[in-house]
Amino acid sequence: MPVGTSGSGEVGRGRGVGLGLALVSAVAFGGSGVAAKPLIEAGLEPLHVVWLRVTGAALVMLPLAVRHRALVRRRPALLAGFGLLAVAGVQAFYFASISRIPVGVALLVEYLAPALVLGWVRFVQRRPVTRAAALGVVLAVGGLACVVEVWSGLSFDALGLLLALGAACCQVGYFVLSDQGSDAGDQAPDPLGVIAYGLLVGALVLTVVARPWGMDWSVLSGSADLDGTPVAAGLLLGWLVLLATVVAYVTGVVAVRRLSPQVAGVVACLEAVIATGLAWVLLGEHLSAPQIVGGAVVLVGAFIAQSSAPAKGSAEPVARGPETDLAARRTAA
Repeated sequence: MPVGTSGSGEVGRGRGVGLGLALVSAVAFGGSGVAAKPLIEAGLEPLHVVWLRVTGAALVMLPLAVRHRALVRRRPALLAGFGLLAVAGVQAFYFASISRIPVGVALLVEYLAPALVLGWVRFVQRRPVTRAAALGVVLAVGGLACVVEVWSGLSFDALGLLLALGAACCQVGYFVLSDQGSDAGDQAPDPLGVIAYGLLVGALVLTVVARPWGMDWSVLSGSADLDGTPVAAGLLLGWLVLLATVVAYVTGVVAVRRLSPQVAGVVACLEAVIATGLAWVLLGEHLSAPQIVGGAVVLVGAFIAQSSAPAKGSAEPVARGPETDLAARRTAA
């Protein structure tokens, strides 16, 4: 078998694994709302639920933080940035925004992040992107507008929109920081260590913001209503901590390492579709026809972007243009 063919197969398998992990992450993140909403309706403040989620996950990942304690000395800026942006920032800005504007509008603004990631790659890293990848982002964002039914919110609060945009910017930080060091080989920071310390930093920040000492702890010993079915609040909290946070972050960061920030960002748009579908099944929140169509468009956009963007480490140009074609002809000559 030719060496090039073997290398292409290796790259293809790597991208396939990365895509699978990105989908697992989207499903895990998408389930957070289904677990959190009954707890909020049972009497917990939204920020208190966020604090429980992040702090619980930080405790689960604490042994890994101890194991990778050398990261504190080697990559302190990365750990602080991941904790502030990817963990605390996204959560705090999103919950603050939905207190002022419709949830659907806030979600749409937050999931402009894939487009912002593409802008980061193009204008900050100065790397061209394929037209197909850009088209995938446009389709994903347009489909997402249908999923969240953005037209249902006609009056906007300027501060609320700015807060949602802050969540989107923090979401960009999640994808960009998750990719840091991925090309450094054995010197790359271990993703599990980065997540562990990011959760610890996020928990500390959210402790100041959420002030959990005022929380109604008795809610956790009772039950919450899941579409008419009583479910132990502790079970929902376990779902929120283990699946919607630990599994979601671990698979998401590893997916970015195997794909790229822009591709993983577009696939992450599926979180909104998955969250809406789970809410339909488990909370009885039915989808309208435009939401179903929008979900299909998001899937198409994510597939186009994933299949068109070159794999990490590939020698293939990120975008083709007149200069690229001319260089190719000269090489052939």
